[in-house]
Parts: sequence; structure tokens; C-alpha cells
Amino acid sequence: MIIIFDRLTGRLLGGQLAGTVDGVGQRVNTLAAAITAGMTVRDVAGLDTAYAPPFSPVNDPVVIACEVAAKNLRA
Repeated sequence: MIIIFDRLTGRLLGGQLAGTVDGVGQRVNTLAAAITAGMTVRDVAGLDTAYAPPFSPVNDPVVIACEVAAKNLRA
């Protein structure tokens, strides 16, 4: 997963995902909703997403990517 964000404001601008249709479909929806809402990587990093252990990981990859990005933002 690659996310694109403004390093000054932290605003999420885009992303690139790869994987199976089932896995990527939900991640794309999360990413698209966050971009449409004008969220920052810090906003997305704070999301509490739902999960079902047999079908998805506890930590959403979009949220994890935004946590990493938030650490790289300028203060």
C-alpha cells in the first residue's frame, strides 16, 4: 500500500493498493471516504475500524499506513 499526502498539512491525497478483490475492496472504500472527507493522515490514524478475525486483520492496513505517515509529518 502506498498513500500520498501533503507533508505540510497531512491531508490525504491518494493511494495505491494491491491484493485480492475481497481485501482491497474494503481498503479502497476506507481510503476513498477519507479523501472525500478531507481527512488528514492523523485523522485516519485515529480511526477505530471494525474487524472480524476470520476475515480481516485487527489493525486495518490503511490506518497503519496513515500512522506511519503521521510520524513523518513536520510538527
